[in-house]
Amino acid sequence: MVSLDLPLEGKLVPYQLTGSPIPLQKRDAAAFPRVAFAAAHVVADPLADNDPWLTPAIDWERTLAFRHRLWDLGLGVAEAMDTAQRGMGLGWLEARELIRRALAEARGRPGALIACGAGTDHLAPGPDVSIDDIIRAYESQIEAVEAEGGRIVLMASRALAAAARGPDDYIRVYGRILSQVKEPVIIHWLGEMFDPALEGYWGSGDHVEAMKTCLEVIAAHAAKVGGIKISLLSKEKEIVMRRQLPRGVRMYTGDDFNYAELIAGDEKGHSDALLGIFDAIAPVASASLQALGEGRNGEFFELLEPTVPLSRHIFKAPTRFYKTGVVFLAYLNGLQDHFVMIGGQQSARSIAHLAELFRLADKAGVLADPELAVARMKRVLAVNGGE
Repeated sequence: MVSLDLPLEGKLVPYQLTGSPIPLQKRDAAAFPRVAFAAAHVVADPLADNDPWLTPAIDWERTLAFRHRLWDLGLGVAEAMDTAQRGMGLGWLEARELIRRALAEARGRPGALIACGAGTDHLAPGPDVSIDDIIRAYESQIEAVEAEGGRIVLMASRALAAAARGPDDYIRVYGRILSQVKEPVIIHWLGEMFDPALEGYWGSGDHVEAMKTCLEVIAAHAAKVGGIKISLLSKEKEIVMRRQLPRGVRMYTGDDFNYAELIAGDEKGHSDALLGIFDAIAPVASASLQALGEGRNGEFFELLEPTVPLSRHIFKAPTRFYKTGVVFLAYLNGLQDHFVMIGGQQSARSIAHLAELFRLADKAGVLADPELAVARMKRVLAVNGGE
Protein backbone atom coordinates (compact mmCIF):
# COMPACT_ATOMS: atom_id res chain seq x y z
CA MET A 1 0.00 0.00 0.00
CA VAL A 2 1.15 3.55 -0.75
CA SER A 3 1.77 5.74 2.29
CA LEU A 4 3.54 8.86 3.51
CA ASP A 5 3.82 11.09 6.56
CA LEU A 6 1.50 14.12 6.55
CA PRO A 7 1.15 17.05 8.96
CA LEU A 8 -1.71 16.71 11.42
CA GLU A 9 -2.19 18.88 14.51
CA GLY A 10 1.36 20.19 14.36
CA LYS A 11 3.22 16.93 13.82
CA LEU A 12 3.87 14.37 11.09
CA VAL A 13 1.54 11.37 11.16
CA PRO A 14 1.61 8.31 8.86
CA TYR A 15 -1.16 8.22 6.27
CA GLN A 16 -1.98 5.21 4.11
CA LEU A 17 -3.87 5.82 0.89
CA THR A 18 -7.11 3.89 0.54
CA GLY A 19 -8.96 5.53 -2.37
CA SER A 20 -9.76 3.98 -5.74
CA PRO A 21 -8.96 6.46 -8.53
CA ILE A 22 -11.77 7.21 -10.96
CA PRO A 23 -10.33 6.50 -14.43
CA LEU A 24 -10.30 9.15 -17.12
CA GLN A 25 -12.72 8.23 -19.91
CA LYS A 26 -13.64 10.34 -22.90
CA ARG A 27 -17.31 11.30 -23.03
CA ASP A 28 -19.66 13.43 -25.09
CA ALA A 29 -21.62 16.24 -23.47
CA ALA A 30 -24.69 14.93 -25.30
CA ALA A 31 -24.71 12.02 -22.83
CA PHE A 32 -25.21 14.38 -19.89
CA PRO A 33 -28.65 15.43 -18.65
CA ARG A 34 -27.23 18.74 -17.42
CA VAL A 35 -25.18 21.48 -19.03
CA ALA A 36 -21.89 21.36 -17.14
CA PHE A 37 -19.11 23.94 -17.31
CA ALA A 38 -15.83 23.67 -15.44
CA ALA A 39 -14.27 27.04 -14.63
CA ALA A 40 -10.70 26.33 -15.70
CA HIS A 41 -7.45 27.44 -14.05
CA VAL A 42 -4.40 28.93 -15.73
CA VAL A 43 -0.99 27.23 -15.67
CA ALA A 44 1.87 29.57 -14.77
CA ASP A 45 5.25 29.50 -16.50
CA PRO A 46 7.62 28.71 -13.60
CA LEU A 47 10.80 29.53 -15.53
CA ALA A 48 9.81 32.99 -16.71
CA ASP A 49 11.91 35.96 -15.58
CA ASN A 50 9.10 38.04 -14.13
CA ASP A 51 7.91 39.52 -10.84
CA PRO A 52 5.14 37.05 -9.93
CA TRP A 53 3.16 39.44 -7.74
CA LEU A 54 3.10 42.06 -10.50
CA THR A 55 3.39 40.41 -13.91
CA PRO A 56 1.64 37.16 -14.92
CA ALA A 57 3.64 34.60 -16.87
CA ILE A 58 1.46 31.94 -18.49
CA ASP A 59 2.39 28.55 -19.90
CA TRP A 60 0.04 28.72 -22.86
CA GLU A 61 0.67 25.15 -24.06
CA ARG A 62 -0.23 23.55 -20.72
CA THR A 63 -3.10 25.98 -20.12
CA LEU A 64 -4.75 25.13 -23.43
CA ALA A 65 -4.03 21.41 -23.09
CA PHE A 66 -6.00 21.45 -19.86
CA ARG A 67 -9.02 22.88 -21.71
CA HIS A 68 -8.82 20.02 -24.23
CA ARG A 69 -8.85 17.57 -21.32
CA LEU A 70 -12.09 19.08 -20.04
CA TRP A 71 -13.65 18.89 -23.51
CA ASP A 72 -12.49 15.26 -23.82
CA LEU A 73 -14.47 14.52 -20.66
CA GLY A 74 -17.62 16.13 -22.07
CA LEU A 75 -17.40 19.21 -19.87
CA GLY A 76 -17.68 22.78 -21.07
CA VAL A 77 -15.03 25.40 -20.34
CA ALA A 78 -15.95 28.56 -18.47
CA GLU A 79 -13.04 30.70 -19.58
CA ALA A 80 -11.26 33.59 -17.86
CA MET A 81 -13.40 33.38 -14.73
CA ASP A 82 -12.37 33.71 -11.09
CA THR A 83 -10.88 30.17 -11.13
CA ALA A 84 -8.41 31.49 -13.72
CA GLN A 85 -7.44 34.06 -11.04
CA ARG A 86 -9.33 36.83 -12.77
CA GLY A 87 -8.79 39.86 -10.58
CA MET A 88 -6.25 37.92 -8.45
CA GLY A 89 -3.25 37.82 -10.76
CA LEU A 90 -4.91 37.67 -14.20
CA GLY A 91 -5.73 41.09 -15.61
CA TRP A 92 -7.93 41.92 -18.57
CA LEU A 93 -5.04 42.02 -21.07
CA GLU A 94 -4.04 38.46 -20.18
CA ALA A 95 -7.67 37.35 -19.93
CA ARG A 96 -8.37 38.72 -23.41
CA GLU A 97 -5.45 36.75 -24.84
CA LEU A 98 -6.58 33.64 -22.95
CA ILE A 99 -10.09 34.02 -24.39
CA ARG A 100 -8.74 34.51 -27.90
CA ARG A 101 -6.55 31.41 -27.71
CA ALA A 102 -9.19 29.22 -26.04
CA LEU A 103 -11.86 30.15 -28.59
CA ALA A 104 -9.44 29.32 -31.41
CA GLU A 105 -8.89 25.88 -29.85
CA ALA A 106 -12.63 25.36 -29.43
CA ARG A 107 -13.27 26.14 -33.11
CA GLY A 108 -11.17 23.11 -33.99
CA ARG A 109 -13.44 20.82 -31.95
CA PRO A 110 -17.02 20.46 -33.16
CA GLY A 111 -19.41 20.72 -30.25
CA ALA A 112 -16.85 22.09 -27.79
CA LEU A 113 -18.75 24.10 -25.20
CA ILE A 114 -17.16 27.35 -24.04
CA ALA A 115 -18.32 30.61 -22.45
CA CYS A 116 -16.05 33.53 -21.63
CA GLY A 117 -16.01 36.04 -18.82
CA ALA A 118 -16.59 39.69 -19.67
CA GLY A 119 -16.55 42.29 -16.93
CA THR A 120 -15.04 45.64 -16.00
CA ASP A 121 -11.78 44.61 -14.34
CA HIS A 122 -9.68 46.95 -16.50
CA LEU A 123 -11.51 49.81 -14.75
CA ALA A 124 -10.19 50.41 -11.25
CA PRO A 125 -12.92 51.28 -8.73
CA GLY A 126 -12.70 54.81 -7.40
CA PRO A 127 -14.69 57.89 -6.38
CA ASP A 128 -14.48 59.37 -9.88
CA VAL A 129 -15.86 56.28 -11.65
CA SER A 130 -19.36 56.91 -12.95
CA ILE A 131 -22.12 54.53 -13.95
CA ASP A 132 -21.52 55.53 -17.56
CA ASP A 133 -17.84 54.61 -17.18
CA ILE A 134 -18.90 51.17 -15.97
CA ILE A 135 -21.28 50.69 -18.88
CA ARG A 136 -18.50 51.61 -21.32
CA ALA A 137 -16.11 49.19 -19.59
CA TYR A 138 -18.61 46.33 -19.91
CA GLU A 139 -19.24 47.25 -23.55
CA SER A 140 -15.52 47.19 -24.32
CA GLN A 141 -14.95 43.70 -22.97
CA ILE A 142 -18.16 42.32 -24.47
CA GLU A 143 -17.18 43.72 -27.86
CA ALA A 144 -13.79 41.98 -27.60
CA VAL A 145 -15.32 38.59 -26.74
CA GLU A 146 -18.08 38.85 -29.34
CA ALA A 147 -15.53 39.82 -32.01
CA GLU A 148 -13.90 36.41 -31.43
CA GLY A 149 -17.27 34.65 -31.68
CA GLY A 150 -17.45 33.96 -27.95
CA ARG A 151 -20.47 33.44 -25.72
CA ILE A 152 -20.57 35.81 -22.74
CA VAL A 153 -20.53 35.14 -19.02
CA LEU A 154 -21.41 38.57 -17.64
CA MET A 155 -19.18 38.86 -14.60
CA ALA A 156 -19.93 40.89 -11.49
CA SER A 157 -18.18 44.27 -11.38
CA ARG A 158 -16.12 45.56 -8.48
CA ALA A 159 -16.41 49.05 -9.95
CA LEU A 160 -20.20 48.80 -10.00
CA ALA A 161 -20.31 47.51 -6.42
CA ALA A 162 -18.28 50.55 -5.36
CA ALA A 163 -20.14 53.15 -7.44
CA ALA A 164 -23.77 52.03 -7.21
CA ARG A 165 -26.03 53.94 -4.87
CA GLY A 166 -28.82 51.38 -4.90
CA PRO A 167 -30.71 48.79 -6.96
CA ASP A 168 -31.61 51.31 -9.68
CA ASP A 169 -27.97 51.64 -10.74
CA TYR A 170 -27.75 47.87 -11.24
CA ILE A 171 -31.00 47.87 -13.19
CA ARG A 172 -29.64 50.64 -15.41
CA VAL A 173 -26.28 48.99 -16.08
CA TYR A 174 -27.57 45.48 -16.71
CA GLY A 175 -30.52 46.75 -18.72
CA ARG A 176 -28.22 48.70 -21.01
CA ILE A 177 -25.80 45.81 -21.48
CA LEU A 178 -28.41 43.11 -21.98
CA SER A 179 -30.21 45.20 -24.59
CA GLN A 180 -27.03 45.19 -26.70
CA VAL A 181 -25.54 41.70 -26.47
CA LYS A 182 -25.70 39.59 -29.61
CA GLU A 183 -26.60 36.32 -27.92
CA PRO A 184 -28.07 35.34 -24.54
CA VAL A 185 -25.54 35.59 -21.72
CA ILE A 186 -24.94 33.82 -18.43
CA ILE A 187 -25.09 36.33 -15.59
CA HIS A 188 -22.66 35.62 -12.77
CA TRP A 189 -23.57 36.73 -9.26
CA LEU A 190 -20.37 36.16 -7.30
CA GLY A 191 -20.86 36.42 -3.56
CA GLU A 192 -18.70 38.42 -1.17
CA MET A 193 -17.26 35.21 0.28
CA PHE A 194 -15.47 34.77 -3.05
CA ASP A 195 -14.63 38.46 -3.46
CA PRO A 196 -15.11 40.86 -0.53
CA ALA A 197 -15.20 43.82 -2.96
CA LEU A 198 -18.58 42.54 -4.23
CA GLU A 199 -20.40 42.85 -0.92
CA GLY A 200 -23.80 44.48 -1.34
CA TYR A 201 -24.13 43.48 -4.99
CA TRP A 202 -27.49 44.22 -6.62
CA GLY A 203 -27.83 47.12 -4.20
CA SER A 204 -28.35 45.29 -0.91
CA GLY A 205 -26.33 43.45 1.72
CA ASP A 206 -29.36 41.20 2.21
CA HIS A 207 -29.18 38.39 -0.35
CA VAL A 208 -32.96 38.00 -0.41
CA GLU A 209 -33.44 41.67 -1.28
CA ALA A 210 -30.59 41.55 -3.77
CA MET A 211 -32.22 38.52 -5.39
CA LYS A 212 -35.38 40.53 -6.04
CA THR A 213 -33.42 43.10 -8.04
CA CYS A 214 -31.56 40.43 -9.96
CA LEU A 215 -34.80 38.62 -10.81
CA GLU A 216 -36.33 41.92 -11.93
CA VAL A 217 -33.43 42.43 -14.36
CA ILE A 218 -33.73 38.87 -15.68
CA ALA A 219 -37.51 39.08 -16.13
CA ALA A 220 -37.19 42.35 -18.06
CA HIS A 221 -34.58 40.89 -20.43
CA ALA A 222 -35.32 37.15 -20.38
CA ALA A 223 -34.68 36.75 -24.10
CA LYS A 224 -31.08 37.90 -23.56
CA VAL A 225 -30.38 35.76 -20.48
CA GLY A 226 -29.51 32.13 -21.10
CA GLY A 227 -28.90 31.50 -17.43
CA ILE A 228 -27.57 32.76 -14.15
CA LYS A 229 -24.77 31.34 -12.04
CA ILE A 230 -25.00 32.23 -8.38
CA SER A 231 -22.07 31.64 -6.05
CA LEU A 232 -23.49 32.27 -2.57
CA LEU A 233 -22.71 28.86 -1.01
CA SER A 234 -26.34 28.51 0.05
CA LYS A 235 -28.43 25.76 -1.47
CA GLU A 236 -31.58 27.25 0.05
CA LYS A 237 -31.08 30.61 -1.67
CA GLU A 238 -30.23 28.93 -4.96
CA ILE A 239 -33.36 26.81 -4.89
CA VAL A 240 -35.56 29.79 -4.01
CA MET A 241 -34.15 31.73 -6.95
CA ARG A 242 -34.23 28.75 -9.30
CA ARG A 243 -37.97 28.37 -8.79
CA GLN A 244 -38.57 32.00 -9.75
CA LEU A 245 -36.60 32.11 -13.00
CA PRO A 246 -38.48 32.72 -16.25
CA ARG A 247 -39.01 29.69 -18.46
CA GLY A 248 -35.92 29.00 -20.54
CA VAL A 249 -33.46 30.68 -18.15
CA ARG A 250 -31.15 28.09 -16.59
CA MET A 251 -29.82 28.09 -13.06
CA TYR A 252 -26.12 27.23 -13.11
CA THR A 253 -25.06 26.21 -9.65
CA GLY A 254 -21.95 27.90 -8.38
CA ASP A 255 -22.37 26.29 -4.96
CA ASP A 256 -19.14 24.40 -4.37
CA PHE A 257 -20.53 23.16 -1.02
CA ASN A 258 -23.80 21.54 -2.17
CA TYR A 259 -23.49 20.88 -5.91
CA ALA A 260 -24.36 17.16 -5.88
CA GLU A 261 -27.90 17.59 -4.56
CA LEU A 262 -28.48 20.78 -6.55
CA ILE A 263 -27.52 19.12 -9.83
CA ALA A 264 -29.66 16.07 -9.01
CA GLY A 265 -32.57 18.42 -8.34
CA ASP A 266 -36.01 17.82 -6.91
CA GLU A 267 -39.59 17.46 -8.13
CA LYS A 268 -39.66 21.16 -9.04
CA GLY A 269 -36.45 21.37 -11.04
CA HIS A 270 -32.68 21.12 -11.01
CA SER A 271 -29.55 23.19 -11.48
CA ASP A 272 -27.06 22.93 -14.29
CA ALA A 273 -23.43 23.54 -13.35
CA LEU A 274 -20.70 26.14 -13.70
CA LEU A 275 -18.24 25.18 -11.00
CA GLY A 276 -14.63 25.79 -10.09
CA ILE A 277 -14.46 22.43 -8.32
CA PHE A 278 -15.16 20.66 -11.63
CA ASP A 279 -11.67 21.77 -12.71
CA ALA A 280 -10.22 19.70 -9.88
CA ILE A 281 -12.54 16.67 -10.03
CA ALA A 282 -13.23 16.58 -13.77
CA PRO A 283 -13.07 12.77 -14.32
CA VAL A 284 -15.40 12.13 -11.36
CA ALA A 285 -17.79 14.89 -12.45
CA SER A 286 -17.89 13.45 -15.96
CA ALA A 287 -18.55 9.89 -14.79
CA SER A 288 -21.28 11.01 -12.39
CA LEU A 289 -23.08 13.04 -15.06
CA GLN A 290 -23.11 10.06 -17.40
CA ALA A 291 -24.55 7.90 -14.61
CA LEU A 292 -27.28 10.49 -13.99
CA GLY A 293 -28.06 10.60 -17.71
CA GLU A 294 -28.48 6.82 -17.78
CA GLY A 295 -30.83 6.84 -14.79
CA ARG A 296 -28.29 5.42 -12.36
CA ASN A 297 -29.01 8.02 -9.70
CA GLY A 298 -27.50 6.00 -6.89
CA GLU A 299 -24.21 5.75 -8.75
CA PHE A 300 -24.34 9.51 -9.44
CA PHE A 301 -24.34 10.19 -5.70
CA GLU A 302 -21.84 7.41 -4.95
CA LEU A 303 -19.37 9.06 -7.31
CA LEU A 304 -19.99 12.73 -6.60
CA GLU A 305 -20.85 12.92 -2.89
CA PRO A 306 -17.36 11.86 -1.68
CA THR A 307 -15.95 14.89 -3.52
CA VAL A 308 -18.10 17.31 -1.50
CA PRO A 309 -15.95 17.23 1.68
CA LEU A 310 -12.92 17.84 -0.54
CA SER A 311 -14.63 20.78 -2.21
CA ARG A 312 -15.75 22.26 1.10
CA HIS A 313 -12.16 22.10 2.30
CA ILE A 314 -10.77 23.68 -0.88
CA PHE A 315 -13.37 26.45 -0.70
CA LYS A 316 -13.20 27.05 3.07
CA ALA A 317 -12.83 30.64 4.26
CA PRO A 318 -11.13 32.75 3.06
CA THR A 319 -12.95 31.28 0.07
CA ARG A 320 -11.15 33.46 -2.47
CA PHE A 321 -8.00 31.36 -1.91
CA TYR A 322 -9.64 28.22 -3.31
CA LYS A 323 -7.60 28.55 -6.51
CA THR A 324 -4.53 27.33 -4.60
CA GLY A 325 -6.20 23.99 -3.89
CA VAL A 326 -7.40 23.63 -7.48
CA VAL A 327 -3.89 24.15 -8.87
CA PHE A 328 -2.35 21.93 -6.20
CA LEU A 329 -4.55 19.04 -7.34
CA ALA A 330 -3.54 19.67 -10.95
CA TYR A 331 0.08 19.34 -9.82
CA LEU A 332 -0.55 16.17 -7.80
CA ASN A 333 -2.32 14.62 -10.80
CA GLY A 334 0.50 15.32 -13.25
CA LEU A 335 -1.40 17.92 -15.26
CA GLN A 336 1.43 20.41 -14.73
CA ASP A 337 5.02 19.88 -13.62
CA HIS A 338 5.11 22.41 -10.78
CA PHE A 339 3.09 24.01 -8.02
CA VAL A 340 3.62 27.64 -9.06
CA MET A 341 0.75 30.08 -9.60
CA ILE A 342 0.47 33.51 -11.15
CA GLY A 343 0.51 36.17 -8.48
CA GLY A 344 2.46 33.83 -6.19
CA GLN A 345 -0.87 32.44 -4.99
CA GLN A 346 0.61 29.03 -4.17
CA SER A 347 1.47 30.62 -0.82
CA ALA A 348 -2.18 31.40 0.03
CA ARG A 349 -2.80 28.11 1.89
CA SER A 350 -0.79 26.41 4.63
CA ILE A 351 1.00 23.09 4.34
CA ALA A 352 -1.49 21.70 6.90
CA HIS A 353 -4.36 22.74 4.60
CA LEU A 354 -2.71 21.04 1.62
CA ALA A 355 -2.11 17.88 3.64
CA GLU A 356 -5.80 17.62 4.51
CA LEU A 357 -6.63 18.30 0.88
CA PHE A 358 -4.43 15.32 -0.06
CA ARG A 359 -6.27 13.03 2.36
CA LEU A 360 -9.70 14.11 1.14
CA ALA A 361 -8.67 13.83 -2.52
CA ASP A 362 -7.52 10.26 -1.90
CA LYS A 363 -10.81 9.31 -0.22
CA ALA A 364 -12.78 10.87 -3.10
CA GLY A 365 -10.91 8.91 -5.79
CA VAL A 366 -9.52 12.14 -7.26
CA LEU A 367 -5.80 11.19 -7.19
CA ALA A 368 -5.33 9.72 -10.66
CA ASP A 369 -1.95 8.10 -9.94
CA PRO A 370 -1.46 7.59 -6.19
CA GLU A 371 2.28 6.90 -6.45
CA LEU A 372 2.85 10.07 -8.48
CA ALA A 373 0.70 12.06 -6.06
CA VAL A 374 2.70 10.77 -3.09
CA ALA A 375 6.01 11.61 -4.76
CA ARG A 376 4.84 15.14 -5.52
CA MET A 377 3.33 15.65 -2.07
CA LYS A 378 6.68 14.69 -0.57
CA ARG A 379 8.44 17.32 -2.69
CA VAL A 380 6.10 20.00 -1.44
CA LEU A 381 6.54 18.81 2.15
CA ALA A 382 10.32 18.88 1.77
CA VAL A 383 10.42 22.61 1.03
CA ASN A 384 7.71 23.56 3.53
CA GLY A 385 9.03 22.14 6.78
CA GLY A 386 7.35 18.76 6.39
CA GLU A 387 10.39 16.50 6.61
